[in-house]
Amino acid sequence: MLKRLLALSLVVATCSLAPARAQDGAAPFDADLQRFAEILGTLHYLRGICGSNEGAKWRNEMQALIDAETPAGDRRTRLIAGFNRGYNGFQQTYRTCTPAAKVAIRRYLEEGSKISRDLTARYAN
Repeated sequence: MLKRLLALSLVVATCSLAPARAQDGAAPFDADLQRFAEILGTLHYLRGICGSNEGAKWRNEMQALIDAETPAGDRRTRLIAGFNRGYNGFQQTYRTCTPAAKVAIRRYLEEGSKISRDLTARYAN
């Protein structure tokens, strides 16, 4: 779990190292960031119903991502929409923690870690 959290933190750090670009211009890693935002939203919901006692941890990770990336306009809207899509999609599916929800959590943690590692490898200086 500690490795996964470290990987998520690396994404936030990587985003802050990204080269400056036009305010609404797309970054080459935007699709990955949007997927990452969706995963954070999913984890925020699923970890909450599965009694992880993490509070707003995943929402705070999303806020840290936005703070580090400082997206404007459509980029910001797309990232936030991704987070909300992840949260709302699973909120409609799961009302309680089930074995399937626990499997989903594990898979999303793995996918988020992979995205984090890939972004760090590609875009960190």
